[in-house]
Amino acid sequence: MRQWRARVFDRLEHWLEAEREQLFLWLPVMLGGGISLWFVLPDRQAWAGALFVAGALAAGALAMDRGARASRVTAMAALAVAGGLAMIWSKAESVAAPVLGRPAIVRFEARVERIEPLPARDLYRLRLAPLRLLDQGDARRPAALPPHIRVNLTAADMPAGLGRQAVIRLGARLMPPPGPSVPGAYDFARVAWFGAIGATGRGFGPVEVIAPGMRDSGGLRTRLAAHIQRHLPGGAGGIATALATGDQGAIPIDDAEAMRRAGLAHLLSVSGLHITAVVGGVMVLLLRLLALSPWLALHLPLRLIAAGAAAVAAIGYTLLTGAEVPTVRSCVAALLVLVALAIGREAVTLRLVATGAVIVLLFWPEALVGPSFQLSFAAVAAIIALHEQPRVKAWFAAREEGRGRAVLRGLASLLLTGILVEAALSPIALFHFHKAGLYGAIANIVAIPLTTFVVMPIEGLALVLDPIGLAWPFWWLLERSLMLLLWIAHRVGEAPGAVATLPTMGGGAFGLIVLGGLWLGLWRTRWRALGLLPLTTGAIMAARVASPDLLVTGDGRHIGVRAADGGIAMLRDRAGDYTRAMLAENGGVDGEPSLLADQRNARCSADLCLVDRVAAGRRWRILATRSAYRMPAAELIAACRGADIVISERWLPRRCVPRWLKLDRPVLARTGGVAITLATGTVTTVARPGDAHPWRAPPLIEVNRSGGAIRRASPGRVPGADHNAGDHKRGWPDRAGSSPPRGGNI
Repeated sequence: MRQWRARVFDRLEHWLEAEREQLFLWLPVMLGGGISLWFVLPDRQAWAGALFVAGALAAGALAMDRGARASRVTAMAALAVAGGLAMIWSKAESVAAPVLGRPAIVRFEARVERIEPLPARDLYRLRLAPLRLLDQGDARRPAALPPHIRVNLTAADMPAGLGRQAVIRLGARLMPPPGPSVPGAYDFARVAWFGAIGATGRGFGPVEVIAPGMRDSGGLRTRLAAHIQRHLPGGAGGIATALATGDQGAIPIDDAEAMRRAGLAHLLSVSGLHITAVVGGVMVLLLRLLALSPWLALHLPLRLIAAGAAAVAAIGYTLLTGAEVPTVRSCVAALLVLVALAIGREAVTLRLVATGAVIVLLFWPEALVGPSFQLSFAAVAAIIALHEQPRVKAWFAAREEGRGRAVLRGLASLLLTGILVEAALSPIALFHFHKAGLYGAIANIVAIPLTTFVVMPIEGLALVLDPIGLAWPFWWLLERSLMLLLWIAHRVGEAPGAVATLPTMGGGAFGLIVLGGLWLGLWRTRWRALGLLPLTTGAIMAARVASPDLLVTGDGRHIGVRAADGGIAMLRDRAGDYTRAMLAENGGVDGEPSLLADQRNARCSADLCLVDRVAAGRRWRILATRSAYRMPAAELIAACRGADIVISERWLPRRCVPRWLKLDRPVLARTGGVAITLATGTVTTVARPGDAHPWRAPPLIEVNRSGGAIRRASPGRVPGADHNAGDHKRGWPDRAGSSPPRGGNI
């Protein structure tokens, strides 16, 4: 036994020795593992226990054999996991701020912290710091609102020339930051917590400017966006603005959706492609200009000077575009590349990507669970890992050959890279957005060179030559090239089978896919093939996810029922665009939901809808209320007895007892949104028992309906807010009782 253990240990040592150049690449992975562990584990006891286990593992590994590489690697991995968990825990505590307890209509004074134009929606998004709350008598009192709130204003209500740091007086309908409406939907409550946003809503006029703010009305970024849109209206101007400033608010909804469906949405987010174009353009142009002087070429380090100028351009472009996580990551990577070029080292490596990931996680650990971080790093890591492979290097290395063969070799490289990038990004897109474009590899063969070598240089020339009146030909060329890009996006996005959909990918399946992909991409020896096991297992688990038959939002107002044609049928015909898209995506449907009242198996009145759904050889009868009008209690109770599932946004009488499941207001307040698969009897709820993440039970501030008297509530669950996707239960209790309302009608 001892000899077997010694052989295993020796093989492990030899393997780690062979992979010693790759070990650093696992540092951000271990940091990310600790961050993920904090999001997965429910409460402080579990987080503290995980820290203790990681620390004990590190100490035990070091104590076993101080000279062994395996011991050192194990200890460093455990410490990195503990460090990641501690970082995100500390960040979550440091941004703690009270949250609005319940919806309220208020009038208040606030200081403007940020202005984000959304021209495509005719809106402005303001981040405000409330100063004073005004009651019905307009008497001033100290601010009894969260320290920071986010409000949308229509363009008609937006005061002209409003700038940052201005003090304004306005009214708004505010609500707590909402959690996921149904399992797997977007969790704004988590995002708002780390952004210190305690309430969100829509403002209304009149909006009075009490004290003017900064005269630049948003700075260079806003003025540059407005300048571009004056020359290029519509979708072309929106995309040109996104490429120059990172602001996607001017892109029409149809064009943005087409870019996503075609797998070209990454072109709109300022990241590696755009930073590379800026850095490369500045460096090449400056080198050529400086090399025109023989004296400069002989006496000065032109490469170092050009690299320094490119670094300044990269930093300036990052600040101009808002310094979002992908842009910061790309800027850090570009700076590292420039340093490597300046000192004569190999520039583009996975070590550079790993360094960028570590820097981002140190400052923004919460970014790990967002799609932006995952998509950005997955794409770059996949590309570099592919082209670092010796066989791939040999295939696409420069050689003496004809122009035709060189072009074909370049196209083959682009196609192979596109296929790999799509394979790496599709699981992330399916996990977060429930859909992924399938033809992106083909579309990117044209779109990436078009954007990099045509669109961005022309846009740069147009902006540079505009002050001297020579830019009009370049604006025309820019519009034509962007229209071509949009044409490609629409044609590819509308092609049959262009989009794959998945209702909800479980966290376990997604974790296995990510682990398998990292194992395949980061190791170099034959043991990397072991990554196929978790990768395949996760893919099979994801593919076997059954589409839910019934989706119910946490407020009970909206439900989606699986229609006979496989689509989603909605209860209410006046649902907003977000609700319609959310129910369709989480139902695994690519397209618009239909109306439940139009289904052949449904019978609907103004107050009730009764629909039959056949699953696993059994007929299920679903009853849902449609209005807030009173109904005779006896009739409703009789209808409940004939239904298997009853859903309502209101309190239902205790004697309303369906055959299987009752989801009324008090039940949904505990469960949040619900997804039901009838064939297996599986009920998935948004709420997860014992979840103590800070945005689930934040300190509350409550304002009465008149906006006057206030009170500070003790920490607790935000009324009406949802929780993370959680429980999977079979055989939900047959009766979920609730307190009956007073009187005989409801």
